[in-house]
Amino acid sequence: MEVDPQYLKKIQLELAFWEKKNLAKPKAWNRYAAKIQAKINGLIPQKVHNGIKVTVQQMVKGMLFGAMQIPQLKNLEEFSLVQRELLIKKLIDNYSHGGAVEGAICGAGGFMMSLADFPALIAIKIKLLFDVANYYGFSTHDYKERLFLLYVFQLAFSNPNQLAQTYQIVTNWEETRKSLPDYIDDFDWHSFQQEYRDYLDLAKMAQLLPIIGSAVGAITNYNLLKKLGMTAMNAYRMRILKTL
Repeated sequence: MEVDPQYLKKIQLELAFWEKKNLAKPKAWNRYAAKIQAKINGLIPQKVHNGIKVTVQQMVKGMLFGAMQIPQLKNLEEFSLVQRELLIKKLIDNYSHGGAVEGAICGAGGFMMSLADFPALIAIKIKLLFDVANYYGFSTHDYKERLFLLYVFQLAFSNPNQLAQTYQIVTNWEETRKSLPDYIDDFDWHSFQQEYRDYLDLAKMAQLLPIIGSAVGAITNYNLLKKLGMTAMNAYRMRILKTL
């Protein structure tokens, strides 16, 4: 893959900024947000929380390690890194806007339609991760590459206490992959689904509430997909830079 020296410097600066932003200590807003989150949680029935937890594990596990196959993009083999990333950024924009429309429709449809948005959003996220991997030239047929996508997913939605550990797993992937579980059932699903649910609670749970559901659904879906896409981009950038 051709890499322009000037573009390489640009990527390195963006990675440094991204790392500093993501690994910074939580601000006072996070503590305030946690209180708001607790109040919103109290408005949502416990059976809904339990259902979401089960859905997260089953959807992510089923799509990442089930029969889902994304064809490799052979026609991109001669593309430079600059060209690939232009396509990836366009891809992320398309997913984000599509997710926003889906979130607005479900949010406006009331409680039951908002519940249906959770598995739909997970499916969109997994498809986005597969596409980003393939645009960078990584084979998603490889089991360990799918595990990498799982950690990218976790990195995007980790709580501050877990973020640094997940970041180390991703940034040192070629070493850490050697010690990863050979079977997906050995993965720490409990922590994964808890962190993902907690991350979504403040914004996404508000989509289940009347009146504000539509606006919340659109904005939240857009931001979540944008964040996941950029996290995936930077995760693969780190891997590519280590091969140069």
